Amino acid sequence: MDRVFVTGTDTGAGKTVASCALLHAWRARGLRAVGMKPVASGCVLTGDGWRNDDALALQAASQPVPAYADLNPFALPAPLAPEIAAREAGVDVQLAPLQVAFERLRGSADLVLVEGVGGWAAPLTATLDQRHLVEALDLPVVLVVGMRLGCINHARLSARAIQADGARLVGWIANEVDPQMERRDENFALLSARMPVACWGRLPHAPEAGAVDLATYLSPP
Repeated sequence: MDRVFVTGTDTGAGKTVASCALLHAWRARGLRAVGMKPVASGCVLTGDGWRNDDALALQAASQPVPAYADLNPFALPAPLAPEIAAREAGVDVQLAPLQVAFERLRGSADLVLVEGVGGWAAPLTATLDQRHLVEALDLPVVLVVGMRLGCINHARLSARAIQADGARLVGWIANEVDPQMERRDENFALLSARMPVACWGRLPHAPEAGAVDLATYLSPP
């Protein structure tokens, strides 16, 4: 595997936490692993330009450290759905620049992890869905499941949608986003028995833990 796309059951499932942990898990095996956040909304203007916290987290977890312009080609200021944020900023999100940036990242790394926005069906533009990006870059998909009430339904629907769109779902990660969730182990067992692919790991609810520590809970291929 030299590339992967990370999506989630919904916004807040913990895609970035899981993505950073995955990067460190692969780096611990001696691989050069870099992240990419093709489109990010909710950016802050800095002396270096618009910057997004999730994209910066991916950059910090990457080795070698990629240029921000390649890691996040479209940095949109407003913390809104990308389609709305791009329209508000007067930005035309196109597939071609994303492909060019991805190929530059591939040239410097053994593995490129591409993190999506929101859940699988969240659009990038009026005419560009995440499935189009996944198809264009030939990306296998891993699904991050935010473990909370309703996650079994969300995870199964997401898995079906990914496969129905012709993408290759290769694994899923359980992320304990709700420390108050009842019967967590039972829910995890029920979901594990019903997902069509193997679980790559189960991340604990540990807000203070770093990506290096969380990487130890994951066993990606």
